[in-house]
Amino acid sequence: MTHDQITSRFKRYLLLEKGLASNTIEAYMTDLQKLMFFCETRQISPLHVGRDHLEELLATLYEDARSPRSTARTISGLKAFFRFLQLEQYRDDNPAELLESPKIGLKLPVVLSVEEIDAILAAIDLSTAEGTRNSAIIETLYSCGLRISELTGLRFSDFFPEEGFIRVEGKGSKQRLVPISDVAIQKIRDWLSYRREIVIKKGSEDILFVSGRGKSISRITVFHFIKQYAEAAGLQKNISPHVFRHSFATHLLERGANIRVIQEMLGHEKITTTEIYTHIDRNFLRQEIIEHHPRNKKK
Repeated sequence: MTHDQITSRFKRYLLLEKGLASNTIEAYMTDLQKLMFFCETRQISPLHVGRDHLEELLATLYEDARSPRSTARTISGLKAFFRFLQLEQYRDDNPAELLESPKIGLKLPVVLSVEEIDAILAAIDLSTAEGTRNSAIIETLYSCGLRISELTGLRFSDFFPEEGFIRVEGKGSKQRLVPISDVAIQKIRDWLSYRREIVIKKGSEDILFVSGRGKSISRITVFHFIKQYAEAAGLQKNISPHVFRHSFATHLLERGANIRVIQEMLGHEKITTTEIYTHIDRNFLRQEIIEHHPRNKKK
């Protein structure tokens, strides 16, 4: 079996059997190409790679100054690949099974205050179709804690304003129902009055947020206008669409929401992914004490 055949079958396995998101699959395939190149230079088949070979490969990645997070992802991909070879009975063992991932330090995400979010929204010109759409997008990102891919993929058939919910298709095509605020619902309705005047391109008829040309709005467009509005509001933070998702979770936690509920709304498979917001919450509490406790007041 050729390298191309192995690669093709592994990709199909990740998509159909593992149900991974397209971005994750592409990352795994990129790392697999590194393994294949390594095998070609050593003139060995992936079917005969041993743990010592994999450690040699990882050593070269460390020398390339890859981040611990990138290396950890590569190791995860290698484990999945050799597990696939085992399941397909191409190999009896998994040489990647005992590879140790590097420790990844806790990196707290950027979070906006409610006042900063209001400042960004206030910078939008609501007298235009574009501004009305962008305001609805930002409000929906924050109101529902969506990933950017989930936002751009929202459809009319996912929007239930009377019930106060949207249906979201997350990673691995897993669906979940997320409450949406009355403010976001009204902003979407305001946008729809403009959307009706746009000639929608074939294939985007059911897409909620479209460009002026009638196509599904791109991630790059959303990144671009969010940065523009943040600069107009005078904010110095590095702000992306994902910051509104972080802010959504953090603000809920600060106000006493159950972390399991937050996990479900964010679509996190593991509670440990959601628990990063407890660290943010502790930082918030500490800052509140520093600012307001009488022993910390400057004389």
